[in-house]
Amino acid sequence: MNPIQLGASPMIRSASRLVATTFALALLAGPAFAQTSPAAATPSHLAVAREVATVTGMTRSFDAMTEPFLDQLQQMNVTRPEIKKDLDEVTAMLRPEIELQKEKMLDNVARVFAARLTESELKDIAAFYKTPTGVKYVAIQPGLLDDIVKDLATWTQNVSEYVMIRARAEMNKRGHQLQ
Repeated sequence: MNPIQLGASPMIRSASRLVATTFALALLAGPAFAQTSPAAATPSHLAVAREVATVTGMTRSFDAMTEPFLDQLQQMNVTRPEIKKDLDEVTAMLRPEIELQKEKMLDNVARVFAARLTESELKDIAAFYKTPTGVKYVAIQPGLLDDIVKDLATWTQNVSEYVMIRARAEMNKRGHQLQ
C-alpha cells in the first residue's frame, strides 16, 4: 500500500487517485505528441509548459496532496491541546516550505511537458484552456476523473472475469481443466 494511503482519510486517498490518474493519462497521451529534447527547452518553452500545467488544473492536485498533511498535523490539537500554540506556529512556518516544494514539482511537470510538446503546441493548449470550454473542462475534471476511475475499476473486474470464463471454456474444449 502507498504510504500516503496508509491510514489516510478518504479525501487523501481520493486526491492520490486524482494525481495518479492525471499523470497516468498525461503519460498515456504523451507518445502521440511531438518529442522535443529536454535540453532544447528554452526558458520561454518552460514558462509556457508551467502555464499549461497551471491552466489545465494539474497544479490543484498538488494542493489536494499537501493540504491534508497540514490538516492532519492540526488534528493533533484535538488530542494534545497543550501544544496548539506551538503547532499553529510550526504549521505556519511549514506553509512557505510546502509552497517551495510545490514549485519544484511544477518545474518537474514543466520539463515533462516541454520534453513532449513543442512550445507552439503548448501555446495552443494554453489558449484552449483559457477559453470558456477549457475553463469548464478544468472545473469538471475532478468529477470526470472520479467517474472514470470508478468505471475503470468495474470494467477491469468485468474483463478479468470474462477472460477467465472464456479461457476456461476454451481450455475445457481442449481437454484441460482450469481452476
